[in-house]
Amino acid sequence: MRHTVNRLLRTTLLLAAVLAISTELSTAEAAVPPSGPASLPAVGSPAVLHTQAVASSLMDVASGRLLSQENGDKELRIASLTKIMTAIVAIENGKLDEVVTVSPRAAGKEGSSLYLKAGEKIKLVDLLYGLMLRSGNDAATAIAEHVGGSVEGFAYLMNLKAEELGMEHSRFANPSGLDQEGHYSSANDLARLASYALHNDTFRSIVRTKVKTAPNPNEKWEYKWINKNKMLLQYEGADGVKTGYTKKALRCLVSSATRNGQQLVAVTLNDRNDWQDHRRLLDYGFEKYPLETVIKKGETVAGYPFVTVNDFRYPFADGEREKLRLRIVPIASDSIDYAFGARGKLALRLGDQEIGTVGLAAAPSSSNDSAPNNPEAKANGSPPDEQARMKSILAWIKSKVFP
Repeated sequence: MRHTVNRLLRTTLLLAAVLAISTELSTAEAAVPPSGPASLPAVGSPAVLHTQAVASSLMDVASGRLLSQENGDKELRIASLTKIMTAIVAIENGKLDEVVTVSPRAAGKEGSSLYLKAGEKIKLVDLLYGLMLRSGNDAATAIAEHVGGSVEGFAYLMNLKAEELGMEHSRFANPSGLDQEGHYSSANDLARLASYALHNDTFRSIVRTKVKTAPNPNEKWEYKWINKNKMLLQYEGADGVKTGYTKKALRCLVSSATRNGQQLVAVTLNDRNDWQDHRRLLDYGFEKYPLETVIKKGETVAGYPFVTVNDFRYPFADGEREKLRLRIVPIASDSIDYAFGARGKLALRLGDQEIGTVGLAAAPSSSNDSAPNNPEAKANGSPPDEQARMKSILAWIKSKVFP
């Protein structure tokens, strides 16, 4: 009896998925690139894995899905976690091989330091390593002055980036994270920022580095910077990101780790037990939300003259994938030519929320198995037999919902 009920349930879900496929959309809803990894919404209410932090967040990097959060939107001081934004803004707006001249203002900056000297010349890329590994406030100021023209100008760029990423609970007033009124962020915003930054090859390479040496023009020996992030040594697969502390922000940490092709980001703000809490958060994410490949690049969409232009992966909790819905959105249906194919997008929904899109390109006519086998029908651009077409669509959807 149980098997019969399960079969009925699966059939019902598949029929619902088929009904979700739409071909009657206007040209205005034509193909669009997939959503950025940090812009995708959470599905339902994320779990709450309790920590000793005032606020915490856990996010899957590939999809941007929020897996756990506690006070995730609470606006708090973030100390040197600020430097994640400083680094990505500098990488995107500066030239890594450019030589930066350290100003007296930068050399005299209080707090954690690389002990740069006024007038010293050092490459931007080396400053970025010193910024992220040793949390140099002097490096942060030198970077800001070089890339933004001034600390204030660079802060403007930081806030532009925050707005672009949808960081609604963040405002940046300086590049170092030293306590200042009007300088704050949230755990969820920082998870979004780190997930975005980890898609940048340069940023990713810097934050996973345990030890870095760089030329020191003031001495006979080189600079040697050892990363303060203990997670790189203490947690399997750890590959970032940044520590932080001030007397008002207290202990703050963003960490990342990769296992079985899945990368997660964990954030804690004001957490006296941060190393242990991050291990728990990451373990929870890898165990409860394994990343699954739903769509592969170059895959032919059954029943349509489309091929997918990118992969789509998503972290599903146990039993969640059966709620997946796929909706094919082509250019206006009356313009589809089965002899030459068409373009559109594949929208994926989990429950009531869209979790991403996959671009669709016209399939080569030689591999267009959705077009009719009748040469005359192909020449006339007429659609294939609907019964056979729906059968192939059903089989294709089944392979996505019940792999």
